[in-house]
Amino acid sequence: MSTHNDTAAAIQRPASRFSSQEEKNINIKETEGEVVQNASGTLDAVYGVGGVGRTHRRLNARHVTFIGFGGGIGTGLFIGTGAALAKAGPLGLLLAFIIVGGILWCVMESIGELATLFPTAGSFPHFATRLVDPALGFTLAISYGYCYTIAIASEVSAAAVIVSYWTDITPALVISIGLVAIFFINIMNVRFYGEAEVITASIKVICFVGLIIVSLVITLGGAPNHDRIGFRYWNNPGPFTDYNGIKGSTGHFLAFFSAFINASFSFIGVETVVVAAAETVNPHKSIPKAVKRVTYRILFFYVLGALLIGMIIPSNDPSLVSGSGNANSSPFVIAIKNSGIKVLPSIVNACILTSAWSAGNSYCYIGARMIVAMAVDRQAPQFFAKVNRWGVPYFAVLASFAFGPLAYLSLGSGGAAQAFTWLLNLSTVAGLLAWMTLCICFIRFNSACKAQNINRDHLPFKGRLQPYSAWVGAIGSGIIVLFSGFSVFLKGNWSAADFIASYIGIVIYIVPFVVWKLLKRTKFVKARDTDMFSGRFDPSFAPEEARPHTWWGKFLDWLF
Repeated sequence: MSTHNDTAAAIQRPASRFSSQEEKNINIKETEGEVVQNASGTLDAVYGVGGVGRTHRRLNARHVTFIGFGGGIGTGLFIGTGAALAKAGPLGLLLAFIIVGGILWCVMESIGELATLFPTAGSFPHFATRLVDPALGFTLAISYGYCYTIAIASEVSAAAVIVSYWTDITPALVISIGLVAIFFINIMNVRFYGEAEVITASIKVICFVGLIIVSLVITLGGAPNHDRIGFRYWNNPGPFTDYNGIKGSTGHFLAFFSAFINASFSFIGVETVVVAAAETVNPHKSIPKAVKRVTYRILFFYVLGALLIGMIIPSNDPSLVSGSGNANSSPFVIAIKNSGIKVLPSIVNACILTSAWSAGNSYCYIGARMIVAMAVDRQAPQFFAKVNRWGVPYFAVLASFAFGPLAYLSLGSGGAAQAFTWLLNLSTVAGLLAWMTLCICFIRFNSACKAQNINRDHLPFKGRLQPYSAWVGAIGSGIIVLFSGFSVFLKGNWSAADFIASYIGIVIYIVPFVVWKLLKRTKFVKARDTDMFSGRFDPSFAPEEARPHTWWGKFLDWLF
């Protein structure tokens, strides 16, 4: 109990400067507004003040950690890395994953501190509204939420293509089953969503660990063909490709840079771990743990995976760019087939199917919470913030899910393979813009701490290497966004469709900002005027999670 009291004391205002406001917080029940019981101890929170919503805190540390794993391991890893290898070559792919992984680390160090201190509804848009400008919060909710809600349809339609690996069952049936499952998981108690993520993320982690082991076996000559590959493909066809036929260092650099979008698509989703902060039983414990452990493990998995992919299959293998949308496009499966292993491709395809459904499930959850965040900050109709007896914002879930049936459009020409390509560009740009915006939010947060004499050492979680990490995250994300469609500007490569796919996300980001700025006449939040205290979490009476006592339990707790 003493630890709780120390933590609670550490997050209070400096008495010398905020005594009157402190008194207001202590007697918050006497303020006007709807008081929300939110597992926040004796200090209840007022709805709409400091981003406080009506959702219930039902997710524990295990759920939060696996939500991060589930968001980070998806079709981008299992399938998208193949096209990236074909574009960049093995060394180009590896370097791209290392650099984007470094940017991710910077982003997570920024949002981890914000979400632990302000575990508010939706998190992302409220940070921008509170710390920078309400117009920025509005545009972040629109661009990030929009891209993820339409992605529900893309992932469900992709699941239909994945099932075609085994059977010619009608895609409409597969789409219908997937949509029904996604809806029921999201409309029930959020613990069901948390448990679903634990199961699906566990499957993906186990599958990926298995693929790493198989890749090592293949490259060391343990496969049925007994071909010891080693780093053969780094010599022939070489560590880099000649991008668009451009020879020399210029072509190699462009090949390396072309893999950034694919690498970003793979990493984007890890940040969604903090979207659940408002529904976490004790965010002061769960969010820092998830931010640190998930980030490092995802980086290890992805960088090791990128290295092994470049070792087990040559970058000029035509199967890498087949565009099938199922396991036949996975570099792991191609290498497994080439080595003579018969059974594993179907197992990998099952994991890819799990990834597609899990992604659709997560996208519905994220979209709904973005809508809730807008309602709480008075940027959307208030009925979207209403919850049922389980604390589920059912109107927001319905609005987010409404984009799911668009999956039936993939039954026409183009299909899910084309949808996946557009999704990769659109959601990646939206995710990178969100990364950039959130890092900017932290930079403003750090300025506000200095202006108001707040010592960050006393906060429940302090991001490392700040504010330099935030600057690196913001600039790095912005550079990738600006040059994401560079290939269309190369000689003979112009394509209006590719140009739109690469840069429409920027338009979706800018237009809502301008519209809200003009309509509401919002002002940039000055550091000295930033609200640094409302909506904080008081952990004094938050329940303690049971600590493992067996060696196996301790190992799992360390691992996840």
